[in-house]
Amino acid sequence: MSVSPGVDRLRLRYRRRVAEKRSEAERTALARGETPDEVLDRNVNEVLQEIRVAITAVQVLFAFLLTLPFQSRFADLGTFGTTVYAVTMISTATATVVLIAPVSFHRMLFRRRQKAAIVRFADRSLVVGLTLLLTGITSAVLLVLDVVLGRWPAITVCAAIVLIGLTTWYGLPLRQRRTAAAD
Repeated sequence: MSVSPGVDRLRLRYRRRVAEKRSEAERTALARGETPDEVLDRNVNEVLQEIRVAITAVQVLFAFLLTLPFQSRFADLGTFGTTVYAVTMISTATATVVLIAPVSFHRMLFRRRQKAAIVRFADRSLVVGLTLLLTGITSAVLLVLDVVLGRWPAITVCAAIVLIGLTTWYGLPLRQRRTAAAD
């Protein structure tokens, strides 16, 4: 028995409304054949792994920065060098705090069925933390290359690092997101 085109349109419209009301986890679960809880568990594990990678980079940079003022040549840096050091130290310390924040957030919401909120918070923290990490990496390179190569070559190299970082960490993924959404 065939149904009229009007009924088919109403059914389609209803399905779209129902789908729009589903959470991201529910939509992903339908697409991957997982339950919403399995999706959230997987997302938590993935975001924790991403945090581990980022925090390792921050720890190495932070350790280097903590020892720098105690080196004999640190006093020779001048105003530009000490300003760059301060920017590097502040951005790296802030990146550390922001990247560790999801751990505390998770601990405070532990066993309260708030995994979706934890994933959203961790996602935002990673974006902010990676931006701060890119700032820290770039300014640390600027600090070193200013001494080794001079000011303008150091600034040129750091501009390239910023461009590469922004392109690979944000530009390409956002472009892929738009392309995938259009398909």
